[in-house]
Amino acid sequence: MSYRLHAAVSDFDRLRSRTSGMPWAVVAPLAQRMGLLVLPDGLLADLPHILGDLSQDGPVARLEADFWGGDGHQTASVWRAGVREWGPVHTADFDGPRDDWPINAALARLGVVRAAPGAPEYRDLFVEVGLGRGRNEDDWRRAALRAQDAADYDEWYAGELAEREREERAAAERARYQRLPGVPVALDGREISALLGIPQGRAVGAAVRVLQQLHLDRGPLSRAEAEAALRAWAASEGSSGSPGP
Repeated sequence: MSYRLHAAVSDFDRLRSRTSGMPWAVVAPLAQRMGLLVLPDGLLADLPHILGDLSQDGPVARLEADFWGGDGHQTASVWRAGVREWGPVHTADFDGPRDDWPINAALARLGVVRAAPGAPEYRDLFVEVGLGRGRNEDDWRRAALRAQDAADYDEWYAGELAEREREERAAAERARYQRLPGVPVALDGREISALLGIPQGRAVGAAVRVLQQLHLDRGPLSRAEAEAALRAWAASEGSSGSPGP
């Protein structure tokens, strides 16, 4: 699998403000209030001027990486107050400490930190800031377009949290009706439909899932136990909202 990156990374809101007059510029949001500006290959000759301008009121990192099947290289430099203050640092050898790899070292100079220092597995700054979420220029352009209507980073982040919560609720709702593979039930769908007086559909699926969970929690149920459990479940569902067809 390939990975290609050529971008400027800095504070999201500042990057958007500094590039507002550049028709080619799109800024994708990253973690820790960072933003990623794709640097098209056609701008190579103008990059010193562009990076100098972008770094007038805050540090900017130029990051490059090109990998295919695990082999590749990365290069990074940091600009501040209009001049390059660090780099470019290049490597194709990743046997040394992760913190010394060019992109991680550049991100540290921007103020990116490891968000979960107590996590059981090591997460370098490349991962913490979210540079693995895209694999090429097209991915980052799509991420930038999704965020373009947000007024600032806070508004984008609030929207992301709301969308994540919607997805989690939808996944939890779907799980109510999905049969657990390999877990037996004491009653089949037809018997459940007749017992509870409900048509075949999502409600029967939810009832099957209830019986499967009880099987996991208590072990095999007798038919009488299963029927009693389903009647109790149906009564509870009726008091808080019918499971529906």
